Amino acid sequence: MSDQNPHPSPAPDLDPPATPVATPSADANALDVLRARGFVQDVTDETGLRELFDAGPVTFYVGFDPTAASLHIGHLVGIMAMAHLKRLGHRPLALAGGATGRIGDPSFRDTERELLDDDALDRNLAGIRAQLDRAIGFDDGVGELVDNYTWTKDLSALAFLRDVGKFFSVNQMIARESVKKRLTEREQGISYTEFSYQLLQAYDFAVLADRYDCRLQGGGSDQWGNITAGVDLTRRLHGTTVYGMVWPLITRSDGRKFSKSDGTAIWLDPDLTSPYAYYQWFLNVPDADVVRFLKLFTFVDLDEIAELEQRHAADPAAREAHRVLAREATRVVHGDAGVESAERATGVLFGDQPFSGLDDATLAAAFEEAPSVVLTRSRLDDGLGVLELLTEVGATTSNAEARRLVDQGAVRINNAPIDDSRARIGPDHLASERTLVIRVGKKRYFLARFH
Repeated sequence: MSDQNPHPSPAPDLDPPATPVATPSADANALDVLRARGFVQDVTDETGLRELFDAGPVTFYVGFDPTAASLHIGHLVGIMAMAHLKRLGHRPLALAGGATGRIGDPSFRDTERELLDDDALDRNLAGIRAQLDRAIGFDDGVGELVDNYTWTKDLSALAFLRDVGKFFSVNQMIARESVKKRLTEREQGISYTEFSYQLLQAYDFAVLADRYDCRLQGGGSDQWGNITAGVDLTRRLHGTTVYGMVWPLITRSDGRKFSKSDGTAIWLDPDLTSPYAYYQWFLNVPDADVVRFLKLFTFVDLDEIAELEQRHAADPAAREAHRVLAREATRVVHGDAGVESAERATGVLFGDQPFSGLDDATLAAAFEEAPSVVLTRSRLDDGLGVLELLTEVGATTSNAEARRLVDQGAVRINNAPIDDSRARIGPDHLASERTLVIRVGKKRYFLARFH
């Protein structure tokens, strides 16, 4: 067997990579470092931002709304941009949108977001804070996790309209591409709640500039309108020059964002996407995307990436670049333990030895498209006949057919061959706490879960 998931989730097709950028020198401007790795699509004032980076450490922020229990790899582009800037000596503010998450960003969405109650938002915020802390690291005191709910919860609607709303032109707000599409191309239109989102995000930038001397906001390219609104509001409120920068969105072949809204997200939460499934997703990205992903989703040095690119071009079948990508991308999100778990599972699942030492989540991810049944655990205690098992999981239609397959040597349980049609399966046969993997022939897999 190959070491690729027999049922991998599809990786998105991405836009062709841009013209290669030379590796920056050790003392390069942070903007050049980010651009070389593919993080820079647009900047509000490149000359000004370049001078700001040259002048010393810059406080910057990226916002993450708690609209789900976990962030996904679409968010990881921003997280990695923050991590790289921090490594270059700049100060990150990771904003968890306790306020904006209560509103919902309408940017390039076809429909209104479902509003969440306070308990759901609090749970989501807790999970997101932990993920941001793990990937960026705030234990050293460099940078901070902030929540915009702290400066908006006591702000009255009247004060907000008077002090912030007066600086916004409705004509300009309607003209923003993200709003215009909802007004002209979607039946649902846009609510006043979502229409006001850009005011809240702009206000965040003004508050952070005033309280933390934050001079840069980063975000995906769909945030360009919201970010430029914040740049303008901060100048009007405080007379401070601030900057915005956006990076490309990960897109699918149909041009849509790769996100939770279409049910294809690869989550950063190990309970939603296991380290094994996360590792396998990166291992299975198309050849054309592996170099771009190495730059975006890992800390691998650009010179090493260039060498991997050359070796990949010379011998694509070796998949060396894919293995480094899978390993290092998994390390960023799941740490050394996650890498060890994913690589151990890969070795077991795609080797010749019987499965052992795996967990239920890993097996579910590895065989997510395989038919599965749930059976009573007590049947294992009594000893479940292998012929009966094959029929119940749907591998065969009768005991006679099951007996013939066993006699032909076509049946494996947890990768161990079964050659006795009288064999009985007990708790010791489980590959994990609850799961058996049945293989018939070379490619037909079935799962039995015992509860």
